[in-house]
Amino acid sequence: MEENKKQILHGECPRKLNLNVPLLSTRRPFSVETNETSTLANPNTTTKMVPFSWERIPGEPKDKETNDYSDTIHLPPPPGWRAPPVAEEMNAALDQCCDYSDVVDEKHGYNERFSDAIDIFSLAESVDDDVEVDCEATKDRSSAVLESNDYQHHHSPNFIIERFLPDAQALAEASVMNKKFPFLGSPDFNDSFSRAVSIRRSYHSPKGCGLGSFFPWRMKPKPCSVKSPVCDTIIGANQKKNRKMALEITQYLLSAQSPDAKVRTEAETILVQFQNQNLPGFLLSLSVELSNDGKPTESRRLAGIVLKNSLDAKEAARKEQLVQQWVAIDISFKSQIKNSLLNTLGSSIREASHTAAQVVAKIASIEIPRKEWPELVGSLLANMTQPDRPPSLKQATLETLGYVCEEISHDDLVQDEVNAVLTAVVQGMNISEVNPDIRFAATKALYNALDFARTNFDNEMERTYIMKVVCDAALAKETEIRQAAFECLVSIASTYYEVLEPYMQRIFELTSNAVKGDEEAVALQAVEFWSSICDEELEIQDYEVPDSGDSSAPHSHFIQKALPTLVPMLLETLLKQDEDQDQEDGIWNLAMAGGTCLGLVARTVGDLVVPLVMPFIETNISKTDWRSREAATYAFGSILEGPSIEKLSPMVNAGLDFLLNAMNDENSHVKDTTAWTLSRIFELLHSPATGFSVITPANLQRILGVLLESIKDAPHVSEKVCGAIYFLAQGYEDSGPNSSVLTPYLPDILNSLITTADRTDGCDSKLRFSAYETLNEVVRCSNLSETSQIIAKLLPVVMSKLEQTLSLQIVSSDDREKQGDLQASLCGVLQVIIQKLSSADETKPVILQVADQIMVLFLKVFACRSSTVHEEAMLAIGALAYATGPGFEKYMPEFNKYLEMGLQNFEEYQVCAISVGVVGDICRALDDKILPYCDVIMTHLLKDLSSGELHRSVKPPIFSCFGDIALAIGEHFDKYIGYALPMMQSASEVCAQMDNSDEEMIDYGNQLRRSIFEAYSGILQGFKNSKADLMLPHAPHLLQFIELVAKDQQRDESVTKAAVAVLGDLADALGSNIKMLFKDCKFCSELLGECLQSDDEQLKETATWTQGMIGRAFSVCS
Repeated sequence: MEENKKQILHGECPRKLNLNVPLLSTRRPFSVETNETSTLANPNTTTKMVPFSWERIPGEPKDKETNDYSDTIHLPPPPGWRAPPVAEEMNAALDQCCDYSDVVDEKHGYNERFSDAIDIFSLAESVDDDVEVDCEATKDRSSAVLESNDYQHHHSPNFIIERFLPDAQALAEASVMNKKFPFLGSPDFNDSFSRAVSIRRSYHSPKGCGLGSFFPWRMKPKPCSVKSPVCDTIIGANQKKNRKMALEITQYLLSAQSPDAKVRTEAETILVQFQNQNLPGFLLSLSVELSNDGKPTESRRLAGIVLKNSLDAKEAARKEQLVQQWVAIDISFKSQIKNSLLNTLGSSIREASHTAAQVVAKIASIEIPRKEWPELVGSLLANMTQPDRPPSLKQATLETLGYVCEEISHDDLVQDEVNAVLTAVVQGMNISEVNPDIRFAATKALYNALDFARTNFDNEMERTYIMKVVCDAALAKETEIRQAAFECLVSIASTYYEVLEPYMQRIFELTSNAVKGDEEAVALQAVEFWSSICDEELEIQDYEVPDSGDSSAPHSHFIQKALPTLVPMLLETLLKQDEDQDQEDGIWNLAMAGGTCLGLVARTVGDLVVPLVMPFIETNISKTDWRSREAATYAFGSILEGPSIEKLSPMVNAGLDFLLNAMNDENSHVKDTTAWTLSRIFELLHSPATGFSVITPANLQRILGVLLESIKDAPHVSEKVCGAIYFLAQGYEDSGPNSSVLTPYLPDILNSLITTADRTDGCDSKLRFSAYETLNEVVRCSNLSETSQIIAKLLPVVMSKLEQTLSLQIVSSDDREKQGDLQASLCGVLQVIIQKLSSADETKPVILQVADQIMVLFLKVFACRSSTVHEEAMLAIGALAYATGPGFEKYMPEFNKYLEMGLQNFEEYQVCAISVGVVGDICRALDDKILPYCDVIMTHLLKDLSSGELHRSVKPPIFSCFGDIALAIGEHFDKYIGYALPMMQSASEVCAQMDNSDEEMIDYGNQLRRSIFEAYSGILQGFKNSKADLMLPHAPHLLQFIELVAKDQQRDESVTKAAVAVLGDLADALGSNIKMLFKDCKFCSELLGECLQSDDEQLKETATWTQGMIGRAFSVCS
């Protein structure tokens, strides 16, 4: 759960494909689920099929911002409602050994998170000096202990150490006795390096030395009397023995960082050639370079970077390739590399030991799950249990344990190993540890080891001792230790919520003192603890049975119990704003954290929060100090979600006019937060379709007057005003006649938004993006019968602006990026206008008259290299295809090449996904006129399905696309049956074998099943009138798949709809042929009976139709 919290998506989100037009579906909305019965689940029954690759190790999206195709605008809220920013990784791309920087704590060598060790580490970073905290909460920290009675009636504080110490010592002693894995200072150190492994002799030249022996054409021959640089490679007594294993690469690593491009390029080329031609020797040489304290810091730094990036990557396909390369290396080489890295942990150079810790963890992530490095944990524990080990080695060892725990699963260690690791970590955290660096490293390591401690947290005595040590660390003298301890408490809140009851009083005292008087970094984590508690209780409440209150997890109601003291504490944080918090992105301060937590509290306890917050609002809203006014407004906006409408409506109605007046406040922070609060009101309390809205015909003119005036304010205020207009317009969606009240104001709204989008005083394109997205929503939610002429006049304005972008002067990458952003926004506006005007026969001619000019613009836009532009242009072309219908055929010869490029764009997979959707749009528009292009399209789609490189999210829509193509070309789809059907059957078997315990995989399985059913439906309907018999051989497999889904009691409702619909299509297409197929299909009647009793009218309608199709087929048989 903690890992999920870290995966926070930021930034702009493009729209979904389903804006008013049916995309990626054949005819009916389906979805999918998982099961595990029938022969489908048995891999032994699989016939020879085209392989379906579904990316078993899913990669992270290349651009997280584009992962959610949402119609809803994502405007940055004012201080406090946005989530805390994920630590920025200072990743300058390492392209074949060219990246040498990262952000690391110079004192401790830690990134802000262990997870920053993915692609780059660094050996040089400075942080601000620690500031002494002069407050009551930080006095006498080192002697503080948990004072609650829960800690006074148990064993000695050292009992957990005493219990686990034999395990740790046994593992450590076993490691020391193993001469293959020695440690610094071990008497076996020299012997361990005696196993020299020679590289291929064909590369050695009697006249060449060092790396030149691999590439003799790169270096002039040296007389043998000249000292070889290889002789300086290995520290210790076995230099000569290791000459055959590791080569001198120091100079090449230094040259690869040269400011001289020629020198740098030549060195990089040599290093890459060495890597490609002798990977084991290359990795060993890097590890030896890193381990040698006599080498330059610069060469060791790059050696570590290249070594780590030779073991891990962010992209799943690349990562798997690197893993397989490591696995294939001879064990002797791997042993020497690992020995070298483990010895580097004892380096006197802190940067080197930090790097080694990261690389050890990367190797552990490969080998420990394969049971190939069983000695590692014991080897590391030897450093902690033997008294002669220096503090620097213990620090590096704890750091390594933390990294290893982050990299591997808790299932990869046996409980004895977990006990030993926790013993070492907790002992390092103990108040008796005098070295702050060790204590800090231990606290960070515990953070990553908490997932392994389930058994220990189930034991009350062990849990209590761990909690005591963490709480002691939260009172440490050093700021970084206190911060790390609170991070542990945050993780414990998420992982072990159900056992926190005895410790909550003490934790509240710690968090309260930290919030009131500690450093901001510590206070932020203290607030985050309560936010995590809210998250847990909200999740429990989501699963509670409404009538009984029962849920699978215990609900301790910590927030409700702490409410009288927690809310005042959070309200005080709102007064701790930064002067520039609205002007800069990425700022996360105590006021923002407090407001976010207050919002979560409101969602958790509902109406109970209102009487605790209103006095604060009433006291501060009219004060002369801007901080008080802003804090009161922020508090008001934060509690709008959670309490009932009955509780909120009186105070919102009373305060609305006050907020409108506050848009004229002299302070920009107050105006910014007021505009955000108005947007929250319109989002949550403005729904004419349901019969409730704070906006009435009487106050609408005043509201819009204030908003359209305030949109001219500073960019950060204007951006929030755009959000308010967005939600105001959205409230009128599907409201029928009520939307007419907005029509008189539409010209002024659109003109103001276009003017705002053209502003040049913003520091970036965020304001323009917000203005155009708001314009889209205003158009989308307008009453077409009343506003068609207004929207028709807007069309040439937007087309003209898009054409102007084609002639913008581009002199830098920033210029190109701005051009791309602007083109993407304008394509998005055109898409919405096309969809709106083409949704009625009366207004569709407006689009048809200018379709040629629009298509020319879109084709020109494809010249831009921005993936965002390509996405938006593709979406707009899909809308144009839907609008023009068969007339789109004339554009296909020119557009087809761009469509093919999109279908082959694996790297920018969002473009590929949208291109697949556009294929479906074009099929629906052209019907059988798409036939000349189908061979190429189907070839690309089949390649996409077979690829392990393409992001898995693209693959379900491809199956849906099969259905669209089959519907369009009918009997002509027969030429693709031999390729498409085996792929669909292979994918259905993948569905049967998916992990039902993984929510993400369950969701993916739902998408995949739905799409497979859509494909079958489209093919069956396409063949129905002529070649239905072609589907007879495949019908048994389809029925098995439907049965698999039908027997899954946990199936998603949309999966049920999909299964029932395709069952009807099967009966409709095959007719009398189904009698034998359905002979033993008892599940069919059970499934239909279940659906006919459903409360879902659409499901009942589909089931009734399917029942009729089956009945008709059987009547024909008889």
